[in-house]
This record gives sequence, C-alpha cells and structure tokens, in this order.
Amino acid sequence: MASNKGELTYIEDDSKRKITCKKRKASLIKKVNELSTLCGIEACAIIFDPSASQPEIWPSHSEVERLINKFMEMPEMEQRKYMYNQESFLSKNFNKAQDQLKRLRDENKRMEMEIFMFQCLNIGCIVNTANMVDTNYLLFVINQTLKDIQWKQSRDQRQHGTVVAASKEEPLNEEVGSVDGPVHGVEQTNMGAMQIQDWSSDSTNDGGNMMLPSGDNNNLSNGFWPSTPSFP
Repeated sequence: MASNKGELTYIEDDSKRKITCKKRKASLIKKVNELSTLCGIEACAIIFDPSASQPEIWPSHSEVERLINKFMEMPEMEQRKYMYNQESFLSKNFNKAQDQLKRLRDENKRMEMEIFMFQCLNIGCIVNTANMVDTNYLLFVINQTLKDIQWKQSRDQRQHGTVVAASKEEPLNEEVGSVDGPVHGVEQTNMGAMQIQDWSSDSTNDGGNMMLPSGDNNNLSNGFWPSTPSFP
C-alpha cells in the first residue's frame, strides 16, 4: 500500500521528527538489504542519527570499510557518474520532462497540419488562417506525404514485377519489356507534387483563399491522397 506523499520539509516537532527518523531508517536499511539480495550487488549504508552516539552501519563495519575503499580506488569520473544530490536529481528530471514536452508538441503540430491538409483537400481550397497554420510546416507535411506515396507505389510495383524507376530507367524484370513512356502512377505522383509546390508558393505569397490543384474526386479515391498519412 502506497503511503501518502507529504511535503519534504524539515519537521520542527522533536517527537514527530524522532519517530519519523526511526521509521524511515528501518525502511532504508530494509530496502538496501533487498537490493543487495535480489539484484546481487554490493551495497552498504551509513546513517548518522543526531540522537545516537554512533552512526548505524549496515551490513557490518568491515564490509562497509571494504566497499568504501573499493569506491575510492575508482577514477573520479566513474565515482561521480551516478552521484546525485537533491538539486542535481531534480535538474535531471526537469530536463527529461522538457525534452518529452518538446516531442509531444512537435507530434501535436504534425498531426494538426495533417488534419488541416486533408480538410483543405475535402473543401477544395485553403482558407487564410494565419493564427493556426504555419505554411512552411504545412508544406513540409505535404512533401512528406508525397514521398510516402511514391515509396509505397514503388514497393507495390516491385512486388508485382513491374517496377520502373522515376528516372525512366529500364524495368528490373526482363519479362516486362521496354517502356515507352512514364508509368501512370509515377507520372501522376510527380505531376501532383509539382502542383502542390505551385499551390504552396501561391498561398504563401498571396495569403488569401487559394484553390487546390485541379482534379475530380477520383484523385481522392485512386490512392493519390491516402486516407491516413504515414511516415516511414
């Protein structure tokens, strides 16, 4: 059963402080014993109690002396590698929390741009919402989506033995024969990428309501725009 978390401040009352010290000291020694037994590591504890004449030592005086000497023989960098006080421990956790917050913000921004991109495709235009949309980031998401589409098309073509590189190289499968023109899927993707680039540049310069690249509803159903974006 987890104990209630109290405020970590000095206990002014003498009797309460002594009772707390006795309980926490026994708990600490128990934890060190469990750590040493269960994990098979070398551990010791030295507790200086102001109310006692001698410090309390676990497991024995000779074992504590041996471990301290072993620790002092280590290089200074190794000694300080995992040493923490309250300030350094909190500082490390704070930095970890900041890094995690940054990753979550970046992920939320990417998802926001993906949702906005598909909303624009559904209505056929982009609305000037400068407070919500970062045009550069939106362009980045669009380019990443196009690259993912091209990669998936090439993968599917290789699986069916009809892959043709975007640079009009010869087919990898000799049974396919020569190809006079670009493959329909690759040509469509490249043209779509050029249209998206032009549309993004116009929306950045004009800042108004810009129409998306022309096309019918088949563009949404034939696989040009995936229903859910993914980034390999």
